[in-house]
Amino acid sequence: MKKSYNIEIIRGLLFVFDIENADDEEREVIIASKDVNDDKELAELFDLVLRSEFFEYQQKGRETIVSTISYFLNQNDNFDRVFERMTTYFDDKVVDQTRFMKVLLGCLQRYQMEGG
Repeated sequence: MKKSYNIEIIRGLLFVFDIENADDEEREVIIASKDVNDDKELAELFDLVLRSEFFEYQQKGRETIVSTISYFLNQNDNFDRVFERMTTYFDDKVVDQTRFMKVLLGCLQRYQMEGG
């Protein structure tokens, strides 16, 4: 049976960066302080803000997120369906959404290897 992938899973994970998720002023300042178009700063942002969020998912959920991002990257998706419906605390627009997702995937895979 062929596995079905839903890009909304990615949107759900990234909700932590959405202005609709306005419950942590300190987190908002951290998000706005990082250059999301710089791989190093983006990875630092994920480490600071997203790592703990990722580990709130059960192991199967984390695996699903990683495989979903991998799937859409392999399909050469542009991730417009994720970013066009998000209003974020990022100071800049994400210039290369595919690169953003590649950095995200690398961080999530690293988190999985490091464990909770």
